[in-house]
Amino acid sequence: MTVHPAEKETPVTPPVTTSAPITPLTPTLQRVAQHLADDLTPREIATRTGLSAVTVRQYVRDIRESLHCPPRCKPPVIVHRLFAAQQVAPPTTDRPTPKLSPEQQLLLQAVAEHSNPHDIAVAAKIAPADVRAAHDELLDKTGAVNTTQLVVLAHAWGLLGTRPADTMESGASQ
Repeated sequence: MTVHPAEKETPVTPPVTTSAPITPLTPTLQRVAQHLADDLTPREIATRTGLSAVTVRQYVRDIRESLHCPPRCKPPVIVHRLFAAQQVAPPTTDRPTPKLSPEQQLLLQAVAEHSNPHDIAVAAKIAPADVRAAHDELLDKTGAVNTTQLVVLAHAWGLLGTRPADTMESGASQ
């Protein structure tokens, strides 16, 4: 099979899985999910709640499964889906909404929906080598210290949708 040079350069959309209806979280999972939305690591959640680290990791897996997230998706993706599916309390902030360029808005959506840097690059329509610099610039512009906080702030500002998307994180993350 011969591949023409133009065909090699055509960007490929990251693979996605269709969202099935979200399984509502149990009260216990909602509490753990709220801690994730508060930007705590599973270890910090275990310390704060008195649960074992193994139990918290299992609860995080259960949350991912309930939200139909891939097993290796990163916390920002889970947090985005928690807010989008209205499984945790909506965030609020006193910080003013930053003025983002269309490219920055696309990158924001990409980091909220994808964990794999290549998938983020494709979804944001930027070169993979430029993802880190563009991501750092977005963090700086919003005042977020990390991607999870960025997603939380973006939801508080209304920059990310409140309804679950028709598509979800790629299954081939990481």
